This record gives sequence, C-alpha cells and structure tokens, in this order.
Amino acid sequence: MNDMTETKAFQAPATRPPEVRMYRVVAGRIQEMIREQQMTPGARLPAERELAASLCVSRASLREGLIALELEGVIEVRGGSGVYVSKHPAPPADVAEAGPGPFEVLAARSLIETEVAATAARNASPAALDAILAAVLEMERSHEDRSSNEQADRNFHIAIAHATGNSALVGVIDYLWRQRSSLWHRLKEHYRTEELRQATLLDHRAILEAIVRRDESGARRAMRTHLERVTRTFAGGGA
Repeated sequence: MNDMTETKAFQAPATRPPEVRMYRVVAGRIQEMIREQQMTPGARLPAERELAASLCVSRASLREGLIALELEGVIEVRGGSGVYVSKHPAPPADVAEAGPGPFEVLAARSLIETEVAATAARNASPAALDAILAAVLEMERSHEDRSSNEQADRNFHIAIAHATGNSALVGVIDYLWRQRSSLWHRLKEHYRTEELRQATLLDHRAILEAIVRRDESGARRAMRTHLERVTRTFAGGGA
C-alpha cells in the first residue's frame, strides 16, 4: 500500500449534510407556488385537500409545512376560514431544518410507547400504578387549564415509562416529549379539538385499566389507539 492509498484509507469521512425535513420541502414548494402565481397579501390559498393533491403530499406533511410558514410570517392560518398569504411575507425559508417534525415524533411514540405500556403492565409496582393514576386524576381535574393539562399529560406518559422499571425507557420518553417544538404547539393550537380532548381522557383511563389488569396486549392496544387518534386529528382525519 503506497502513501496515497494509506492516506485515502485513513481519511476521515466527509461531514454529512443536514437532513432535509419533509415539512421544510413542502413549505418551500408552497412559497414557490405563491411566487409563481403572484398571489398578493390577503389572497386565499386553495383548500387543504386540493393543495395536498396538487403538491402530491399527505395532509400531515401539508399541515406541518403550513404551520412552519405561519411561524415565519409567510401565511396566516385562520380557523374555519382557510389559509391566506400574510400581509407581510417573509423571505423564502431555507429548507434545511434540524429536529423532527410533529408527525415524526408521533410515529416514533407509536412505535415505542405501545411497548412501554405493555412492559408497564407486566412490571408495574403498586407505587408505580398510584403514580399513573395520580396523573390521570390531575389531567381530569385540569381539563380546562391547558398548561396544567399538558403537564399532567406528560406526567402520565412518564409515569408509565417509570413503571417499566427501565430508566433508559424513561429517558427515551422524556426525549420525545422535549421534541414538542413551536411547530407542535401551533399545530395543536389550530387542530386540536374538544372531541380529541375528551377522547384523550377516556384513552388514558383505558390505558391505566389495562396496566392495572396486567393485560399487556390490552395496554399495547390502548396506547396505540390513543396515539393514532391524536395523529388522525392533527392530520385532518378526525378524532
């Protein structure tokens, strides 16, 4: 092996370019459409279903892209009315974005938390069951207080992770909850319904009851039902 070959063999790999998130791609395509169609401030964008079809993307990706543009001041999302070009459009956004989008996080949670719930059903101690119940009761009490209700929601899922007896799983669930970015909160603000809020209380009760019964398959199924319901609602498919 000559010196040049050795140099190539031990050369450090090139730095990987930042991953392009689908919602950033969608946001860029919407901005391009606005420019190409010369849409003026105050102009209404096509309805979501039509826009998703024309861009060949899912409703979930479309909604993430719209919310990203709203946060940047490019568009305005008006509940019950539609999406409009902002009166003060921002420059085109860079499509490279760090961090997962809301639907990526929900997909990861569906994979992981279903098994966490099943493991909790197998391993939960009486004290762990009490902690899960306390979180459910607090969520029911704070139903009208969004901030307290969300904290109780987080406590519920973290308590289930603690009930597994595996501290690594607690860290994973905590990480996933910390991915709730401004994009997530604005998405929830626009698309979370009262029907979903009521269903979530029932879902949490069903998860708790399955864990108390030591019903691993029931706990797995109840958690999957809950997270799929949230995903459907935020994606435009109803609770």
